[in-house]
Amino acid sequence: MINLSQLKPAPGAIRKRKRVGRGPGSGHGKTACRGLNGQKSRSGYTRKRGFEGGQMPLMRRVPKRGFTNIFRQEYAIVNLETLEKSGLKEIRIPDFFAHKLVRNAGAKIKVLGNGTLTHKLVVEAHRFSQAAAEKIKQAGGEAIPYKGV
Repeated sequence: MINLSQLKPAPGAIRKRKRVGRGPGSGHGKTACRGLNGQKSRSGYTRKRGFEGGQMPLMRRVPKRGFTNIFRQEYAIVNLETLEKSGLKEIRIPDFFAHKLVRNAGAKIKVLGNGTLTHKLVVEAHRFSQAAAEKIKQAGGEAIPYKGV
């Protein structure tokens, strides 16, 4: 029987760290594997992200396309089949997060009509698709648009 105290990495998976700048006997002394002169041999050198040696960087060579709508509203989507499986009779906004029907707390919720409802269900959400609202009403339930803050 193997237990956690007997686990070890595969042979060859772990190597010793290269200790540079520790004298001539190490084979990595003097310049510490940095070569001779130049910017890259100095301490504190960091290359800028995207720097291509003075050539025009790819991000500046490629043309800009499209635009971002700053008024776009993101909705967390919940399908009717998920609400059916939850077994709840009434679902308000906080219940979506409490019962883990929606992951990101504070997101606006939109209910879509994928699946069928077999029992009466009262649902409160920010938005409903037409199909979802019709299916909820056909099952004898109620689709309540959220009018809170």
